[in-house]
Amino acid sequence: MTCKTFLIACLTCAFLGSAQATTLLIDVIGAEPANSTAGLARPVNGMTMKQVTQQCGEPPVKYDAVGTPAITRWEYEQHSVYFENKLVIHSVVNKPQLQTKPRALQ
Repeated sequence: MTCKTFLIACLTCAFLGSAQATTLLIDVIGAEPANSTAGLARPVNGMTMKQVTQQCGEPPVKYDAVGTPAITRWEYEQHSVYFENKLVIHSVVNKPQLQTKPRALQ
């Protein structure tokens, strides 16, 4: 194989791989439930920790604050909420856990 052929093959693979990843990301974004009572109501930017607790209840998991400014994450069953200091900066839908079968020993 010549150097030119090898280079063309590499560029083709790189282009096709990136196109597939973009398509998958778009599919995932489109499948996320709406932030509403009809979808999955989540806290919005600017809400306080107290307001989030009133809306969603106490989170099953609270992670310690990290960095400066302090970033904290609260994890609920279906969504996670990120705070900067005491205010919501982002809320996201949790990805479903993949069910993997144990691999057989070889």
